[in-house]
Amino acid sequence: MSGATTRAHIVDAADQLFYQHGYEHTSFAAIADAVQLSRGNFYYHFKSKDDILDAVISARLARTKHMLEQWEAEEVDPACRVRKFVHILLTNRVDIQSYGCPVGTLTTELAKLRHASFAEANGLFTLFRAWLRDQFVLLGHDAAADSLAMHLLAFSQGVATLANAFLDEEFVRREVQQMCDWLSAQTATAERGVHGRHEQTSA
Repeated sequence: MSGATTRAHIVDAADQLFYQHGYEHTSFAAIADAVQLSRGNFYYHFKSKDDILDAVISARLARTKHMLEQWEAEEVDPACRVRKFVHILLTNRVDIQSYGCPVGTLTTELAKLRHASFAEANGLFTLFRAWLRDQFVLLGHDAAADSLAMHLLAFSQGVATLANAFLDEEFVRREVQQMCDWLSAQTATAERGVHGRHEQTSA
């Protein structure tokens, strides 16, 4: 196994352990055991758990950027792209019910710890916020785009938190449908606004 492959294997294992058990409760030894590396070989790649955390956050950011780029390549309609974001709650519902949202749980934990990597972890929320804002701009909500993006982020985080608390899959499905209905209403509002401006211009 090459050095780069071993390093990626460590990051993947740490990512799962941080998600399932929390950063603070995941020991350096637990990560080494998960990848079955001797302590000496492990230290060759990472000197501390904080170094691994930084690598995990970077890997999550890279995966998220790739996912968003894929959505844009697959869907021409911005509303369909936003629905893909909403449906993450269903796609990942088993993990979310077991461990919560991976972005929200890590950010919350690092905030409580006043950890130096909090800002970097929060970059995942910032990435989603900026991407959602861009989609709402494309949907015609220029002035309200950021507010709508934040509303949807808050809505999805609330659903993830309660899904983890109550382990209720039907609740998740209902809330996802409500978010999709809300998105359809925002799309219709934007379309009415465009038509109204066209009518005024024609007059």
